[in-house]
Amino acid sequence: MFLTSIGVGSLFLVALEYITGAVWSTPFRRVSEFLAATLLILPIISIPLLFNFHDLFHWTHTEMVEVDSILQNKSSYLNTTFFTIRSILYIVIWILFFMIITKNSRKQDESGDQLLTKRNITLSAIFMPLFAFTITFSSIDWMMSLEPHWFSTIFGVYYFSGTVLAALAAATMIIVILNEKGYFVKGLSEDHYYSLGALMFAFTIFWAYIAFSQFLLIYYANLPEETFWYLARWEGTWLYYSVGLIFVKFLVPYFGLLARPSKMNPKRLLYMSVWILFAHIYDLYWIIIPTVSKEGVSFNWYEVGYPLLAFGLIITIFNLKAKNSNLVAIRDPKLKRGIDFRL
Repeated sequence: MFLTSIGVGSLFLVALEYITGAVWSTPFRRVSEFLAATLLILPIISIPLLFNFHDLFHWTHTEMVEVDSILQNKSSYLNTTFFTIRSILYIVIWILFFMIITKNSRKQDESGDQLLTKRNITLSAIFMPLFAFTITFSSIDWMMSLEPHWFSTIFGVYYFSGTVLAALAAATMIIVILNEKGYFVKGLSEDHYYSLGALMFAFTIFWAYIAFSQFLLIYYANLPEETFWYLARWEGTWLYYSVGLIFVKFLVPYFGLLARPSKMNPKRLLYMSVWILFAHIYDLYWIIIPTVSKEGVSFNWYEVGYPLLAFGLIITIFNLKAKNSNLVAIRDPKLKRGIDFRL
């Protein structure tokens, strides 16, 4: 789910720039294009999922469904065949749009044809509603269905907010490192850094708003079929982990990016980007692991090894893409205005 966030979230940022006609982000767009290439490995890393349905998903056990009226009512949606078809469809849609949009972007480096920008705007407009549906249903399938009795109508937006925030943090981290080492075009100013910091700050608040809204609605409704999900995260050592989520995912990034100078300071941005990526892993762990470790927080080498593997895969993919393409969309019609951007 973390790698999915980086891949599809980065593709969303690319499409968002094309649709809005944003100028300031044009010098950096190629970074998000490279990060979106993470989508290409999703078919590989999802293979273990297909062979471990019974270990992960309660609703795959026929004997359990037969004695559970709720699972019986959901069986037309929650069944292995339809689940597999949906998962393949999500990944195919993401990879298809990634390949076409980035191909047009690279072709523009050679030809300078402005029609390629118009094509990507059209493709991005088509992608956006598909993105909304796929990220919502993939989060429901791959995470919410781990507890098939539980439901939340805002869960897709919850995952969306964390996904975009993680993609922004990954892009910001790489942009700051590359720019400070002189790999980007000259002329970039603190105003560009401020825009990146302001976006991370905004999505930090947006995530907190969605997270609190989901909790508050379930809290005051006080329905057993909804509250049990939170109660499981409010028992044993999960209590401390849940309280920690407030600090790790919201308070630290909020105060770390609150002041205007902090959004323009490359060292602060670099630190906060790494922190936000860690916070996203922390958040996903809070969503997923209590379903398989109800007795309390489970910590072993997996909790360190897999995040390191994920970061290693992202860095490797980025390096491979960067070796074969320009770091900047050198013939994009908005590039000059993007470099000259000032608040």
